[in-house]
Amino acid sequence: MRDIGRRFFFTAAGAMATASAIGSSAYATGHARDANTADEYVDVQLLNITDLHGYLQGAPGGNSVITGAGGKAYTVGGVAYMAAHLERLRDGHRNSLFFAPGDLFSGWEFDAASFADESTIEALNAMGLDFASAGNHEFDKSAAYLTSHMAKGATYPVIGRDDSFDDSTGKRFRGAKFPYYSANMVWNESGETVLPPYNIAYVDSGRGHTLPIGFIHLTALGTESFPGSYQPGLRTLDELDTANRCAAELKSRGVNAIVLSMHDGAVAGGDFTSGSNPSGPAYELALRVSSDIDAIVTGHWHCAFTMMLPDPNGNPRPFVEAGCYGQLINEITLRLDPDTGEVIRPLTTSTNHPNTRDVTPHPELRSIADYWAGYGTRRAATPLGRQTASFTRRRNAAGESTMGDLVADWALWAGGQPRGPMDDAAANPNIPAELSVIAVAPRVGQAVIAGDLVRDEASGGTITLGRAWNSVGFGDPIMTVTVTGAQIHDALEEQWAPATGGGLGFAPLAVSANVRYTFDAAGPVGKRVSPAEVFINGTALDPARSYRLAAPSYTLINQDGYSAFSGFTSPVRHTRDFESFVEFVRTRQQLTPAPLNRVTVKNADVPGARIGGVAERPQLMQSDGSKIPRPEAALRTALTGGPEGQRAPGGFRVPC
Repeated sequence: MRDIGRRFFFTAAGAMATASAIGSSAYATGHARDANTADEYVDVQLLNITDLHGYLQGAPGGNSVITGAGGKAYTVGGVAYMAAHLERLRDGHRNSLFFAPGDLFSGWEFDAASFADESTIEALNAMGLDFASAGNHEFDKSAAYLTSHMAKGATYPVIGRDDSFDDSTGKRFRGAKFPYYSANMVWNESGETVLPPYNIAYVDSGRGHTLPIGFIHLTALGTESFPGSYQPGLRTLDELDTANRCAAELKSRGVNAIVLSMHDGAVAGGDFTSGSNPSGPAYELALRVSSDIDAIVTGHWHCAFTMMLPDPNGNPRPFVEAGCYGQLINEITLRLDPDTGEVIRPLTTSTNHPNTRDVTPHPELRSIADYWAGYGTRRAATPLGRQTASFTRRRNAAGESTMGDLVADWALWAGGQPRGPMDDAAANPNIPAELSVIAVAPRVGQAVIAGDLVRDEASGGTITLGRAWNSVGFGDPIMTVTVTGAQIHDALEEQWAPATGGGLGFAPLAVSANVRYTFDAAGPVGKRVSPAEVFINGTALDPARSYRLAAPSYTLINQDGYSAFSGFTSPVRHTRDFESFVEFVRTRQQLTPAPLNRVTVKNADVPGARIGGVAERPQLMQSDGSKIPRPEAALRTALTGGPEGQRAPGGFRVPC
């Protein structure tokens, strides 16, 4: 590395971060402030966004306002404004790369999710995204979906209904113009990576020469066990070991500038222009990962910060996260030695730019976003079937409701469907479900039922795609798993638990139409249901027998509070909930509420009998009164039931 002359400094255990207004930067050292005069080096601009989640029009609700230095608030979001800011930021830069550490698609809005997230890919293509790390939500359907459909445009199974929609130019979807990477997502059996582990970009160093920059990509540890991306055929490798191994490989190939793009994150204060008191898995990794890595770009935690952290050798490097939903564009400036390609660390800067809406929106991206919003409105009105009466969440004394029974019947149907063309092959055979359960009022978390399905009298009971889509789901799959009869019995017993203040809590489970059971209102907690009074297809439950059970992944992995299902075996993943429910309605054509006779209460009138009280869980709200997106709300309330979200070991908030 060449001598940096007057910019030389002795690294200290901390690096310096400053913040004042829009565009305030984190500097590796004070010498980086005048680095625009460093003509002897090769400037490289790195632009990144994260966790867009398909929000093309703008960030939802309270997420549309973020706080910068001095508590100043900025209204942000929308790809049309992002494209305008990107155009300005790129201007005058010979070497500029635009990438993302994951969760760009698997959108939570109808305009994205109902179009197989093709709308998001069109927008990212138009903005010139160069490459991306695969986040957990990129696996919400399957690895095959990511590599075949999103990357290559392969169709499945009905063009124009399930995928391959006409885009804003009238052309059929052809896939992303940028590649996806992940170094630590592997096939469970073979151990081979699903995607390439890293990429090397070459930048212009003048005089007809180029210099390499390596980008290592990580997917959040445990992605294969998250509710939405539950994938029995995949597993994730240790992040630190994987990053170090890839860094060593890149160095052996002569790459002396390396960036880590990881879909795992941290929290570091509430000011997006700086960082303070960092914690979280990405922070722990940043302190330990190879000193050959020159910058660490994170995501997944929906946080916003930019700061410098010392590597294991004490040299500063950027540690950044650019919020979520299109709130920010992070910019890192690297300066490379033109002879060796090494990063001159003391001259590194990092800036989080708010994606403000006070600029003229980019016309092409505005056209794309508006096209899909209009298309979504039209598609939502598509008729799927009819209903003869309303389905509501209003429960009888036994905890049963017409909406709960309908959704349980859908889950049983979903658990009997064959694998789709975009489903990954797995080791477990697809044995159809024998029964299903749905948590209609879980003790913790949010119910998969989003609302009532009220009959529209004006249309003669027509059920539209939009109404069906918005009635059920988080974007999680239905799973079929093998459990014992004893586990089914224990889960039914788990509906009751002591409540705060000495009462009895009741968290009812809806069961499919082929199930009948009785509970004893006078019985103690844990002894309210007899296996002899639980019938599946008319036969009493056998505690020793194995059964195939269908339920949402969320419930099976104990994020609803029913731990009895833990230890299930032979999992098989089916279609995501809202897509599957739409297909259920389309297949059935006519829905009629079933009699509420699946659950019977006995001894309800004897002294001391108690049904139990149900704790209602309304939709969580942002501080400004807007609703938190349902999938995010579900994750925030998992295990703790509180708006702050669950905490992982060490006190870290489990993210999205």
